Amino acid sequence: MKLMRVIQTTDGIFLELDDRVVRTDFDSIDPVFTMSDPIRELESLANSASGSKSSANTVDRVSGEPLPPLGSQEIWAAGVTYETSRSEREKESSAGGGSEFYRRVYDAARPEIFYKGNKRTTVGDGALIRVRADSHWTVPEPELGVAVSAAGRVFGYVVANDVSSRDIEGENPLYLPQAKIYRGSCAIGPALVVCSEPPSRATIISLIIARAGHEAFSGTTELSRLRRPVDELVSYLVADNDFPTGAYLLTGTGIVPPGEFTLESRDVVTVKIDGIGVLTNTVA
Repeated sequence: MKLMRVIQTTDGIFLELDDRVVRTDFDSIDPVFTMSDPIRELESLANSASGSKSSANTVDRVSGEPLPPLGSQEIWAAGVTYETSRSEREKESSAGGGSEFYRRVYDAARPEIFYKGNKRTTVGDGALIRVRADSHWTVPEPELGVAVSAAGRVFGYVVANDVSSRDIEGENPLYLPQAKIYRGSCAIGPALVVCSEPPSRATIISLIIARAGHEAFSGTTELSRLRRPVDELVSYLVADNDFPTGAYLLTGTGIVPPGEFTLESRDVVTVKIDGIGVLTNTVA
């Protein structure tokens, strides 16, 4: 399987392929999302990296401070796609009378798709994620993120953390945008993995939260537990929608810390997806 990593830093856009590092002349990652065949075109670009006449040059290593692999793309997310997520949403929203909504959406033909944010609200590997000042119950949500091209096709994957205020969402389902969209509420990275085949359903997603140097929570799930196929989720995202520079879709979480757990300042959150990467962020 051909696999390439697209990395965005303060020094530019880099490609990693077959133990080579290539620096492109892209001003942003947007051109990757508008390619008709990203695997072929990026490989061709990497192979042409030989001199000043090329639009890319081979370098010794990736340089600069890491940034999320994000340009003008919108980030959307699918909710209640794992059974664990359904049961936890039912619990947190029972007092507000919203548990029936989550029970129904898990089995419904139409998935829950919601707007998650953009470059303004999203950080990359090593950056600070945040807890809303008016929330007392916030958790990370480790997820597989898929890159959707301008043509509406999945061509790559990222590790994602959909930070969520469970108390706000649980109070009323209509408060979901406030629970999900705020500064530092989303992290993606460390790279956009462009590959010719999707991750295996046996792929493991793991979450570790460290507090004061000790493990405060850990959990794992398997991509096979994702109830809906990725292509089905994407089909609802792109239906009657245009994404001129592509989009990301986060596919939901199957790992939820226990009810009494909430993120605290200086917690270190690590999300790992086999074959895709490791994303680590500290809570501000």
